[in-house]
Amino acid sequence: QVRLVESGGGLVQSGGSLRLSCAASGGIFSIRAMGWYRQAPGNQRELVALITNGDNTNYADSVKGRFTISRDNAKNTVFLQMNSLKPEDTAVYFCNARISTSPNMGPNNYWGQGTQVTVSS
Repeated sequence: QVRLVESGGGLVQSGGSLRLSCAASGGIFSIRAMGWYRQAPGNQRELVALITNGDNTNYADSVKGRFTISRDNAKNTVFLQMNSLKPEDTAVYFCNARISTSPNMGPNNYWGQGTQVTVSS
């Protein structure tokens, strides 16, 4: 059974940095895109950053130049380095991955449990 386990959230002052990690495990045949989404109270979940298995990346305009997404394919892990954090970055951050569990099946969407990031002003 596929699991995504996130780590690295916490409380940081404005201008600080955090690094999130997300490790995928359990019955994985292949992983396509991996990404990070976030959801603040009262808001919809939004894409923060995405990385394909070809290492193409895509970022929300609000985080460009401050956040960097990367992945370690050997460890089925995706990272999000967040610098110059702002109070408006405060949200629950969710890891997402498009994973195939066999060569005969297309990818399904999997989510982590979420990790809280709080940026104080």
